[in-house]
Amino acid sequence: MIVIDNILVSDDVLSEQFVCDLSKCKGGCCEDGDAGAPLMDEELKELQKNFDAIKPYLTTEGLKAIEQQGKYIYDKSFGWVTPTINNAICAYGYRDTNGIIKCGIEQAYNDGKLDWKKPVSCHLFPIKTEKSRLDKDLEFVNYVPREDLCSAACKLGKKLKVPVYRFLKEAIIRKYGTDFYQSLEATAEHMHKD
Repeated sequence: MIVIDNILVSDDVLSEQFVCDLSKCKGGCCEDGDAGAPLMDEELKELQKNFDAIKPYLTTEGLKAIEQQGKYIYDKSFGWVTPTINNAICAYGYRDTNGIIKCGIEQAYNDGKLDWKKPVSCHLFPIKTEKSRLDKDLEFVNYVPREDLCSAACKLGKKLKVPVYRFLKEAIIRKYGTDFYQSLEATAEHMHKD
């Protein structure tokens, strides 16, 4: 475990290797789970503010799910999450011509329609973050790939020799800042000198 300020980072974030292989997993993390994507409180405002820009990128089924459930819903286990279509694919997701699930929010961002990329929880996957139940100032950062779904990404990461933290550099900086990432990188470099 690595401690940076009040954040406890699993050693696996530095030692394991991972690179998403969308041609193999087809973006399955957007439909395989117990709930929609976890949302931070400030992201609820982003969904409200940017929904009109996101809407053209959504499927008919996604729009119907959002109309019925809301732009976000509260889950007892996970807190605020995105709604899903029939407890499967995220309502903000769609399949491209290759059958790969893409994010309507991210596509709107890529097209310059908004300045919010997508939920941080999605951007960080397969890293999951969790606040301590005993100390709300303490946060855990763990590497939690899905065994079957992410096996191709684990293989590709090993082949390319890309550690998890490096693959997720943009997302980690987005969530915790540049100083945090630099501390993480320096720790990784120090660990691998031996």
